[in-house]
Amino acid sequence: MVPLDKLAQITQRFEFLEASLNAGAEPSEIARIAREYSDLKPVAVEIAAYRRALDDLAEAQAMLDDPEMKALAEEEIPRLRARIPLMEQALQLALVPKDAADARPAIMEIRPGTGGDEAGLFAADLARMYQRHAERMGWKWEVLEQQYSDLGGLKELVALISGEGVFARLKYESGVHRVQRVPETEAQGRVHTSAATVAVLPEAEEVDIDIPASDIRIDTMRASGAGGQHVNTTDSAVRITHLPTGIIVTSAEKSQHRNKEIAMQVLRARLYEAERERVHSARAADRKSQVGSGDRSERIRTYNFPQGRMTDHRINLTLYALPQIMAGDLGEIIDALSAQDQAEKLAEMEG
Repeated sequence: MVPLDKLAQITQRFEFLEASLNAGAEPSEIARIAREYSDLKPVAVEIAAYRRALDDLAEAQAMLDDPEMKALAEEEIPRLRARIPLMEQALQLALVPKDAADARPAIMEIRPGTGGDEAGLFAADLARMYQRHAERMGWKWEVLEQQYSDLGGLKELVALISGEGVFARLKYESGVHRVQRVPETEAQGRVHTSAATVAVLPEAEEVDIDIPASDIRIDTMRASGAGGQHVNTTDSAVRITHLPTGIIVTSAEKSQHRNKEIAMQVLRARLYEAERERVHSARAADRKSQVGSGDRSERIRTYNFPQGRMTDHRINLTLYALPQIMAGDLGEIIDALSAQDQAEKLAEMEG
């Protein structure tokens, strides 16, 4: 049974927000109020439908005492009794706490892990996989920083992904991704195991993270090039050090001004995520790490090329569709991770 007093509080809040928007809220508050109103609207609709069903059931039960209406009531009551538990279940799901960052764009960072050159090649494959997935979803993929090795392996990639519900979908990708395959660099045909790391951060706005100028040191340096005419002869690369945390961000595009913008954007995202993780850890100090917690220290997924399978170790999901997955078809995996996350949050609410 869903607590009716809690539903009343949510309805009251929704009506207050609606009245605030209609009355013309302060310009500085409109965006925040509109966002909260939009988040609450589907819940308010579910609550209204649930309350109507409860009222209809009470009315039908009262009709049992009326000989003329008894037959109609006896027909209506079983239908309502069957429908109300389904509505309660839908309401409970709607009441599961939402991640405040879910609607934000995401900054994705991909780097090779253990495995030498093969790890870099696999990191490049992951980058292509996520770019193709972004294209499938109709999202915008913007590379902020990328460096490749002579073999075409990825040394580092930082990309901004914008669109509807980007962080909500991609936040489960943070972690160590392991690959088992015969590397292009392997002459004997032996299967090697290597890894790459993926970090997905919600993009932070300037209003989210205030970074005083005294907290950062900005250094400029000469960007490395491919040699010959491509060598950068100006000090355009930028390195920003956040002094309180020691976080270092670099960007080495052609424009020094753009490099500073990119580096500050990535720095804000890292600081915002660090604060989110600090709050999450404080709230969940007595619980085990769960899906979506952002723990990047453990292997989350294995891509086995000889067997054509992908296994996500967090939910014990194995799919024999590796070519499709590497082509960006991640929907089934992300849906399963999202459902597991939702189920665990629902269990927390009930427990």
